[in-house]
Amino acid sequence: MVNRKQNILLSRLSELCLSKPCLAFVLASTPTTLVAASQLQTALTASAPLVPISCNCGAKPWSKSVLLCSSRRYASTSSSSLSITSFGGRSLRIVESKANAAAAEAAASSERFEEVAEGQPVSYSWADDKPSDRDPPRKMKGKSRLFTIGLVTAWYSSNIGVLLLNKYLLSNYGFKYPIFLTMCHMTACSLLSYVAIAWMKMVPMQTIRSRVQFLKIMALSLVFCVSVVFGNISLRYLPVSFNQAIGATTPFFTAVFAYLMTLKKEAWLTYLTLVPVVTGVVIASGGEPSFHLFGFLICIAATAARALKSVLQGILLSSEGEKLNSMNLLLYMAPIAVVFLLPATLIMEENVVGITLALARDDVKIIWYLLFNSTLAYFVNLTNFLVTKHTSALTLQVLGNAKGAVAVVVSILIFRNPVSVTGMMGYTLTVFGVILYSEAKKRSKS
Repeated sequence: MVNRKQNILLSRLSELCLSKPCLAFVLASTPTTLVAASQLQTALTASAPLVPISCNCGAKPWSKSVLLCSSRRYASTSSSSLSITSFGGRSLRIVESKANAAAAEAAASSERFEEVAEGQPVSYSWADDKPSDRDPPRKMKGKSRLFTIGLVTAWYSSNIGVLLLNKYLLSNYGFKYPIFLTMCHMTACSLLSYVAIAWMKMVPMQTIRSRVQFLKIMALSLVFCVSVVFGNISLRYLPVSFNQAIGATTPFFTAVFAYLMTLKKEAWLTYLTLVPVVTGVVIASGGEPSFHLFGFLICIAATAARALKSVLQGILLSSEGEKLNSMNLLLYMAPIAVVFLLPATLIMEENVVGITLALARDDVKIIWYLLFNSTLAYFVNLTNFLVTKHTSALTLQVLGNAKGAVAVVVSILIFRNPVSVTGMMGYTLTVFGVILYSEAKKRSKS
């Protein structure tokens, strides 16, 4: 089992091995190191900017392990760097080869290792003075760029679309059944997830391995239900712009729950960046013309539940054998959510099915609204998974921060809800705080 320090090493290598035709990472190995090298191959292969990797652990497993990393350049950078932290006082050598993988392996076969104390950072930098012979062709780069732009557009459209359609149904149209609406979303996610994974093979299906793992997923599903239902309820009472301002405080609740549940402490600068996040919401609340206390409290609860799910997922599904990618996790969570929501909607939203059918007799569009809205809810999860897979973590953070601002602008243009200068200043301060928080987290990890 790879320990926490090894996991940190694997994570940093997968994030920071950026752009050289051929790099060899040579570690004086024990069986544990060989396991790490094997897992490192998987981690790097899954990283979006990298092309295939070969791992040769050598004929003598007790002598050394060699990892060859063939990676893609970033056109926007003039130099690249690699920075890792050693574990267990291992010996380490990094070799660069501009020729080919065989040359790198030959260079890596040298026994001259550098002894590195545990926790000591090791850095390696180079100038991107000429194109790599392993860089993808220009046509391939262009297609890849168009594909990424299309994914981001679909991600934005599905996210903003489901948010605005929820608001329209629950507030403007008068369909006042948020639990039933959420159940429709989860039903669509259950069916479409199965089609995408079992039939279309978009990702390999991961199985639940134990009763304990199933109970953990049930707990996550319950918290997930609360966050989505409360979020939908809040849309009945609050404009989308104010809803998004409150939702931007998720990092604050994440930091609070992480400390309370794991005693994990962040750097003081990270906590300091949360001040403008909370202050901005306080200012926005005071300047919101459509402020509704119950809607505000429900939206706060939804945001806290979203943060709690994130922290719980990191705790409950932390072991290698229990980790599930987001697509597989949705496959198992969505039907469990339907089981939770069905009795809730029958008890709390009495005769909702009969009312919906009566509405459909007067206006058949309600059926199409519900079907389209539920399908869109699945595509929110699908496009989020694909964007995460095909972009870097930094790009995802920037896009995520911008998405909330775009949703606010679009909702104001569509619903014409009144806004105040004070409210917009508060929301801007919150978004600025979230950006600072993301930057502080990134620096603390590096």
